[in-house]
Amino acid sequence: MGLDLIPTALRERFLFEERHHAASILATDFPAEFKDIIECLQGFRLRKSHILKAGGGLSLIPQAIDGFLRARKWTERRFDIKITIDEKLIPIPTHKIDNFRNRVGIETEWNNKTEFYDRDLNNFRLLWEMRVLSVGVIVTRLSELQKLFDKLGKGKSYGASTTHWDKLIPKVEAGGAGGCPLLLAGMGMNCYDGNA
Repeated sequence: MGLDLIPTALRERFLFEERHHAASILATDFPAEFKDIIECLQGFRLRKSHILKAGGGLSLIPQAIDGFLRARKWTERRFDIKITIDEKLIPIPTHKIDNFRNRVGIETEWNNKTEFYDRDLNNFRLLWEMRVLSVGVIVTRLSELQKLFDKLGKGKSYGASTTHWDKLIPKVEAGGAGGCPLLLAGMGMNCYDGNA
């Protein structure tokens, strides 16, 4: 199975799911990108201090993931897509991908509105159909973290209508990404470091 390509120790820390053989495609066709994803997640710790830091702008949690990838030449990327029908140019709007390299896109959804999942999945679908994306990756939080947020007094900042695993999976199951191969990584209590 494709998820067996992910190291066991990492599968013990994150919850992984895939669609359309995403892990196998990454490992076989994009080994450098797959290595970066694995090493990024291996080095990631969900730090108590990052959860407690007041909001405003991009949280330190997605910054840690994005920073690791940017240091390895991943870039934020937006595509300008147009099709021509009977000589009429029709623009097809897309959204930027947080991290993109060599036909692999990674979105980190930590604490956004759940509509961001719709946007990400639709964007992955469109870019896959246009043959510029081969695999889409979403890193998000597991719903089990809500108990931790409540305990730390941050529960109101992380509501039920924000991005978490239980909101993502129904959108994936409903076909939000079409046929685009997806690798989904959920961070939960096994990633938590209460001393950092």
